[in-house]
Amino acid sequence: MDKENYLEIAQIAVKAIDSKRGDDIEVIKVSDITVLTDYFVIATANSNTQLKAIADEVEYKLSEAGYEPHHIEGERSEWVCLDYAGCVIHILLKQQRGFYQIERLWEDGEKINIDDIIVKE
Repeated sequence: MDKENYLEIAQIAVKAIDSKRGDDIEVIKVSDITVLTDYFVIATANSNTQLKAIADEVEYKLSEAGYEPHHIEGERSEWVCLDYAGCVIHILLKQQRGFYQIERLWEDGEKINIDDIIVKE
């Protein structure tokens, strides 16, 4: 899979997260600072139910587009990590996001503007 696919995965994930009303969605390009992945998508859910709904929707939309996760962690917890190799998607409850502040770990990465991805009505 080439690097353009990783950006597409991030864009599909952002749309899916937004469709389930996920909050504080961030996309960070980290390919220049780590070999772990190319993009991180980070979002906040307001309840365990919403967290599961968001994760399920992301998985469904990406599967529909032909992408399957390499690995999934935390399906029944307060933080779900969907690993698509070149794009890793983190969905956290508000408390966990505030506590771990994982976007601070990658603050040297390039923050991608998602305004063009999410069309507000």
